[in-house]
Amino acid sequence: MELTIFEQILAQDVALDALRRAYLADRLPHGLLFAGPIGVGKGTTAAALAALFLCQKPQGEKPCGKCDSCRVFPSGNHPDYHIITKELIRYHDKTGKSKGIDLSINVLRPELIEPAGRKAVMGNGKVFVIEQAEMMNPQAQNGLLKTLEEPPGRTIIILLTDQPGCLLATVRSRCQTIPFAALPVAIVKEQLSKRGIAPDLAAWAATLSEGSLGESLRWIEDGIIPLAKELVEQLETIANGNGAADLQEWFKKAAESYAEKQLARDELASKDQAMRQGYALYLRLAAQHFRRLLLQTEDAEMMEQVCSAIDAVARAEAYLDANVNVALVFQQFGIALERTLVAR
Repeated sequence: MELTIFEQILAQDVALDALRRAYLADRLPHGLLFAGPIGVGKGTTAAALAALFLCQKPQGEKPCGKCDSCRVFPSGNHPDYHIITKELIRYHDKTGKSKGIDLSINVLRPELIEPAGRKAVMGNGKVFVIEQAEMMNPQAQNGLLKTLEEPPGRTIIILLTDQPGCLLATVRSRCQTIPFAALPVAIVKEQLSKRGIAPDLAAWAATLSEGSLGESLRWIEDGIIPLAKELVEQLETIANGNGAADLQEWFKKAAESYAEKQLARDELASKDQAMRQGYALYLRLAAQHFRRLLLQTEDAEMMEQVCSAIDAVARAEAYLDANVNVALVFQQFGIALERTLVAR
């Protein structure tokens, strides 16, 4: 495996320009917040920056590829490059039964705060990357503040998130925010085609993911795209006056399919949480379908109906977040769609 360099990162010129300038001026801040959609290159950029930052003989804005740091980095075992995820709780929970539903101080303390205070193993600094930083609970975020503001030695801490608003203001204020944008759909489709994905499937995945190469690949692997097509058919059936009697059951089966894939990857994952993530995903795709319809019409009455359908999705999402009974949520959602769409 080769080192990732900035030149290989797709369509993130604003983010890369900011990082290049800060690095070349030797003014990289201790805390960086990479904010942007899922699957658009935040993690890859963090790895590229880390490889450069830890390189012992960098060549401008590129790692040399020959020093001890560069030789060990591609293996994923660099002693000074730390990736922190909520799942690491399982290594620090003596019962071994934790589902890892949030990123707690019990992960940050041994995986970041304490190692940050130790000397770098290879002597050129330390890099810590927190994935899904929005999953840090308040205790974890508060516990990170001192280290984030003044980490010992040559250290950078990179927070990755698609929801920067979920982070405490005190955390955000200690970081320089680097914005990442959705990728052009054409680039996602091209990259999928290069990976051998059939053109029709690549086009659907690129469009549905709204410019996320990472999500496109995951959704293809998880069989999301065929189900997304079925969802569109379900919504069109309701709009044609055939009722929403099957919608609740369809969402349940789709969420179960999603949960099965997540549990296959991680047998200790919470099935209930995975189910709710599945429900949320397909609600998101329903809202996306209605937004596309909105762009395709200039009829005032139809626009009003579609906007009402989008409102119905938003209410269902809010009820789901509030842990309202799932069956009731989708029963009400189906009724709302019947009222708003049948007259279309």
